[in-house]
Amino acid sequence: MSKFKMTQIKGVIPAMMTFFDKEENVDIQCTRRMVDFMLDHGADGFYLTGSTGECFTMTAEERNLVVDTVIDQVKGRVPVIVHVGDIGTKKSIELAKHAYEAGADAISSVPPFYWKFRADDIYSYYKDISEATPLPMVVYNIQLAGLMDMGLLLKLADLPNVHGLKYTARSHDEMGYLKEKLGSDFMIYSGCDEMAFSGMCAGADGIIGSFYNLFPDLYKKILAKVEESDIKGGMRLQKIADEVILAALKYDFPSVLHGMMNWRGLESGYSRKPFYNYEDSELTGLKEEILRIKEKYQAEELDMFHF
Repeated sequence: MSKFKMTQIKGVIPAMMTFFDKEENVDIQCTRRMVDFMLDHGADGFYLTGSTGECFTMTAEERNLVVDTVIDQVKGRVPVIVHVGDIGTKKSIELAKHAYEAGADAISSVPPFYWKFRADDIYSYYKDISEATPLPMVVYNIQLAGLMDMGLLLKLADLPNVHGLKYTARSHDEMGYLKEKLGSDFMIYSGCDEMAFSGMCAGADGIIGSFYNLFPDLYKKILAKVEESDIKGGMRLQKIADEVILAALKYDFPSVLHGMMNWRGLESGYSRKPFYNYEDSELTGLKEEILRIKEKYQAEELDMFHF
């Protein structure tokens, strides 16, 4: 059973990578190590089997295995949100039911994608999934799956079990409006890593993102600056994070994250094909960029990287 209320799910929440071995099997031991690493470095929760987790390359059984492993390793220390999204409602409901039985604290989903679904189809998708378990649902609004408009988001927020929104877009005007409109008990998460500081300033309750696998500790410092109303300090840290991220995104994502995790002294496994996995020698240019960023900002925060 879930241990956390929806309003307790906040802070820095890594959209957790899935860690595969060379044979493309889910690496259970690596997954457990990464859970502990992220917790030791400030993660306030986990968002599992989303796009960063390569969920659409995985079977339902593999996704459930990741959920079971992480929840077992977390042992109730922080909340766990499970992404159950798929093109088909039936599979998403099955994933949601497993998440509930495994002890997740909330579920989430992108809207159905690939085909051009009507707004009514998307509404029915979320309604059916959110009614399948008692868990609160976090709607996921992201360009990759087609951004939903304000009218649909407000309609979805009226569903009894919808209690949150993961908002991944390059603008925070709608997010701030939605937070004010929907109130303090409706949780909104900024999903753009490069805009975490501004997202929190716009009223987000927490941040969910890919690069929080790599440096949740840096983003904990960013959120601390929000709490301290230290605009200058927060922007400095966000700029450091942004320049590292922009340098990394010149390479294939999410596989580049595995290489970068290795620079923190971790064996982080592999991405699954067709994602390309880098040899360390292929990331020399990225290392040079990080060293340049470190010098530019006199950024002791980047001492975490060892290469």
